[in-house]
Amino acid sequence: QVQLVESGGGLVQAGGSLRLSCAASGRARSFANVGWFRQAPGKEREFVASIGGIIRTQDYEDSVKGRFTISEDNAKNILQMDSLKPEDSAVYFCAVTNSMSSRPLRAASAYNYWGQGTQVTVSS
Repeated sequence: QVQLVESGGGLVQAGGSLRLSCAASGRARSFANVGWFRQAPGKEREFVASIGGIIRTQDYEDSVKGRFTISEDNAKNILQMDSLKPEDSAVYFCAVTNSMSSRPLRAASAYNYWGQGTQVTVSS
C-alpha cells in the first residue's frame, strides 16, 4: 500500500508563490509517473502537471505553463507555483502510478494512489 501526503498549501495574494510537496510512504517511494491535479468547488478534477517515464518527462496543462514547475527531490515530488492567479485556487492532489507509458499521463484514471489534497487559495 502507498500513502501520499501533500503539504505546502495556503493563502497567498495574486502574483505570489507556493511550493507544494508530495511525500510517499509505504511499500514504495519512487514511481513511474507522478501527477498533480486540482479541483475547485463545483468543478471537475483537472490535470495540472506530471513527471514520468525513464527520462522524467514533464508535462503541463496550458494555463500553468511557464508558471508551475514539477520536480523531484529525493523521495518527494515538488510543485513550485509562481505568479499565482485567483483562478488557481483549488484543492491540489498528487497522484502516482507505476504503470509505464510512452506519453505523459493526464487522465486521473491512470493513477492508482492519491493524496488527501491541500488547499490553495489565491486572493485578488
